[in-house]
Amino acid sequence: MSGYQPEDRELFEREARGLYEQVLVEGALPADDPRLAGDDVVRRAFDLLVELGLLQLDGDGAAWRPIEPSNAQSRVVTPLGAEGARLIAESARWAEAFAALNQSWRRSPAASESGPFLYLHKDAINPYLTTLVSEASEELLTAQPQATRSARTVAQAAARDVAALQRGLSMRTLYQHSARRHPATHRYVAEVTEHGAEVRTLDEFFNRLIVVDRRVALIPAADDLSTAVVVREPAMVAYLVDVFERAFARARPFASGEQRVMKEIASEQRAMTIRMLIEGHADAVSAKRLGVSPRTYAGYVAELKEEYDAETRFQLGYIMGSRGIAGKDDDAR
Repeated sequence: MSGYQPEDRELFEREARGLYEQVLVEGALPADDPRLAGDDVVRRAFDLLVELGLLQLDGDGAAWRPIEPSNAQSRVVTPLGAEGARLIAESARWAEAFAALNQSWRRSPAASESGPFLYLHKDAINPYLTTLVSEASEELLTAQPQATRSARTVAQAAARDVAALQRGLSMRTLYQHSARRHPATHRYVAEVTEHGAEVRTLDEFFNRLIVVDRRVALIPAADDLSTAVVVREPAMVAYLVDVFERAFARARPFASGEQRVMKEIASEQRAMTIRMLIEGHADAVSAKRLGVSPRTYAGYVAELKEEYDAETRFQLGYIMGSRGIAGKDDDAR
């Protein structure tokens, strides 16, 4: 395997190539050039050029002369290509080995004992999901109720899902409206929609759900997001797909007429805030259902108090009740 790493290539592209082209123009690089005296990026670029055999010291040791790049290219690229071919072949052999193991599993008593449900805990969830998505052949359905995932987690999901889309899978994703204010989610949506995914948002709260090829579903174990349940029972999976389809049909496209949609979304979130107040939910519960932080939810309530000229929540409830405000999208203001 070649000893050159991605950081070497980045240095080559960023600095060393420019230095080499400059030496080509000047004809040579003096051995006592002051730029080579330090330990900065220019020196590291120079050392890389020498290591690659692109610069060679002339006979009297006075200057470094440029050498034709083709020989250096073959020394770097050929080993990488050979290593790539070896890894592809090795990957195929591992896949064959696991295919045989999966067949053994399906014939064993353990498979029937585990039934149509499998519980995954903490660090076991993401590797299982990555493998499941990599084996998908037709469709991915995903519902993410709150945009609280870290930027790193969203980036990893984008890489995984783009790879699936590039294999020809169809993909639909559902978020809550609050996801439109999450920068990392915006980047994720831009990447996956560019490759054909469809993303929508909904005002209602829903649980996390991933369905692969309409044959396997992942759902959380109650409110414990550290445990996931893998569902393979066909009737249960079909039921979950139906729930997703109904929610997706009511949702709004993530980036279709964004300014107009955001006004409509603000109205829907206002209506849902009113419903949460009327139903008497605690702020933490209401915030979760809206997919926002408790502080943001408190801001929504404060806006309603100002809108209805109320000093307390009790006054707010009384005024809304006397006016017949029930938290419907078409309530008169």
